[in-house]
Amino acid sequence: MAPQGLSMKPGSIRSRFAYGFLRALKRLSKRRRPISSSSPKRIFHGYRIVKMAADASMASAVGSRRAWSRAMLRKLRCGRRRRFVMRRRREVVVNKVGSKELGFGQTDELRNLVPGGETMDFCSLLDETAHYIKCLTTQVQVMRSIVYFCS
Repeated sequence: MAPQGLSMKPGSIRSRFAYGFLRALKRLSKRRRPISSSSPKRIFHGYRIVKMAADASMASAVGSRRAWSRAMLRKLRCGRRRRFVMRRRREVVVNKVGSKELGFGQTDELRNLVPGGETMDFCSLLDETAHYIKCLTTQVQVMRSIVYFCS
């Protein structure tokens, strides 16, 4: 029995993501040894591989219609490894009552969260953010259903 609210229509983003993600996991399981009884470093490495498979499957399911998926696919194709670079933190403007003032600081944070958001104008950023959140929700639902069916 499938979890509530999870329908798999052929050709939907949900079904394309599920098919691509399961295919990627199958390829990974053939190449890798189980990571259950390994060191923390090996477990983290396995986590990164599964995350990359999930991101690639999600971006591939959406295709090149969205800027965030194009940016994610470009990043995955280039094979760049993230370097932990200390970023200079921007100072947040605080008003007299001590609450954060709305403005450019929050927009910059949103630009850093959405893949490819650094180059978008504000309206496009909001549109891409809404679609990205929808796809992340779909990703979580599909992954939960995979765990449900496997357990």
